[in-house]
Amino acid sequence: MNSIYIFKQHIPVPIILLGIVEAIIFVLSVFLASYLRFLNDADIGHDLSLASIQQFTGPLYPRAFLFMLIFSFSMLSMGLYSLGSASLRRGSIILRIAVSHLVGLFIFAFAVYVVPSLFLGRGPLFIAALTAFSLTILARYLFLKLVRSEVLKKNILVYGAGTRALYVQNLEKELNQMGVVVSGYIAVEGDKYEPALNQAKISKNGKTLLECATQYRAGEIVIAVDDRRNYMPIDELLECRLSGINIVDLPAFFERVMGKVRLDILVPSWLIFANGFDRGALRSSLERVFDILGSTALLLLASPVLIITAVLIKMEDGLSAPVFFKQVRIGEGGQAFEVYKFRSMCQDAEKAGAPQWATKNDSRVTRVGSFIRKTRIDEIPQTINVLRGDMSFVGPRPERPEFVTELSKKIPYYNERHRVKPGITGWAQLKYPYGSTDRDAMEKLQYDIYYTKNHSILLDLFILVQTVEVVLFGKGAR
Repeated sequence: MNSIYIFKQHIPVPIILLGIVEAIIFVLSVFLASYLRFLNDADIGHDLSLASIQQFTGPLYPRAFLFMLIFSFSMLSMGLYSLGSASLRRGSIILRIAVSHLVGLFIFAFAVYVVPSLFLGRGPLFIAALTAFSLTILARYLFLKLVRSEVLKKNILVYGAGTRALYVQNLEKELNQMGVVVSGYIAVEGDKYEPALNQAKISKNGKTLLECATQYRAGEIVIAVDDRRNYMPIDELLECRLSGINIVDLPAFFERVMGKVRLDILVPSWLIFANGFDRGALRSSLERVFDILGSTALLLLASPVLIITAVLIKMEDGLSAPVFFKQVRIGEGGQAFEVYKFRSMCQDAEKAGAPQWATKNDSRVTRVGSFIRKTRIDEIPQTINVLRGDMSFVGPRPERPEFVTELSKKIPYYNERHRVKPGITGWAQLKYPYGSTDRDAMEKLQYDIYYTKNHSILLDLFILVQTVEVVLFGKGAR
């Protein structure tokens, strides 16, 4: 597969290469800006060596590294290193780059204010940001050309040509963004006929798997037979594996490409033998320390927003109207707790007495509530739950007991999402919009189980950074 496994995450090679190239651009932009600053400076004369320039600016390497770090994280927060970034329109990409660089510029200026020894100079900083912006756009243009060319393409072969093979074909858009091409399907006795499958790619020539893989120049074989009990050529698969061809089953393939555990093709044995679901006292302790420090810092920084929001709620609904909203949710281990949020709906939102999903354009949402839901301000009081230990910053969304009881009966593995603490933000919130149906709950559960299986400090940091994109672009808000 055209990806690298790092910290329990499969990261596409094209995205890694792009990140490295743009990191180099950010570093070089600082050095180039410093060079241009002293190009015609009388004090430095004609000696434009790095040593001479650093006599006036101080060491450039720490400044360049900080510049690269801030701008790279800012780009990440705008979703510019996600799998779907290659499918964004050109105007959207340029806008996101501009916003990320503007944010990065302000963060760098603030960092310099806190640590004056890192001061780069207003002129060089502006030149560095402008240079980085121009070269980043050029890098993105070349990246899109490269991804759509044959240079980074990698072929895979699908063993199967039935219902399960169709699942792979339906992923062609995502695979193309990763530089992966499905070169062919091997027809297997016992597979169900699927007319929607590309018949031109189906091989029925009777060759061995290794011969087919060689013919299609495939570096990986995906097992997608409809009946694995009777039609698994173990000897041929072993021959391919020992010849350097990777073998992967369909659930693991889906997990890697889509970032979710697809439940309709899952068998319990896969969960038993698959890597993941790690627990450890060290990770739990680090997560708890981070939750306490992070929630305390967020409450302090957001205090003006909290005060203004409380005033606006009172102004809209009257002085006697409650500002906060408490509701019982299910947390880690199936334990119930009360979650705190800003009230965004009218006071009699459930006057009928029965729990209701929030829906699109929900009439129960107030004018202030509509704004704070879209900007996720209503979620900030949940930091109190984080401080109390009921929740974490990152984790599955906590649901109400009534919905949990109902969904547990309809959806297999639903209670597995309670193996970890619920979170203010999470993998499912990033990957799937707000849901209000059983089907939506099923889709989000697949992302929740992926998070439960693969959760790590790196994944948590990635989710927190990507949440910025969700807030800025209002993804999934309802």
